[in-house]
Amino acid sequence: MRYIVGAGYLLVINAVSFCMMYIDKQRAIRHKWRISEKALFVSALLGGSLGSILGMRMFRHKTRHWYFVWGIPFILVVQILILLGSWYVGEYGTRLFSML
Repeated sequence: MRYIVGAGYLLVINAVSFCMMYIDKQRAIRHKWRISEKALFVSALLGGSLGSILGMRMFRHKTRHWYFVWGIPFILVVQILILLGSWYVGEYGTRLFSML
């Protein structure tokens, strides 16, 4: 059950991040009020890094800013490592700690 909730959360936050990139791009084209870069990064940090990357590529948005080009993929790599690390500890950690 917790995997379904986690997968649902990731699906929603990535969809939100993707849509934020689209909305910000449309507002940039129309010279209107924009979504802050901080908000775009926060959505990526909350688990929406894949959606942010897809939005950046699909809409050609924020691709000239090095901190987006390198920062968002870095966040994704860290999130994957955390996910794999938590799985590993959950799977093998109890046996490891019981041996101590």
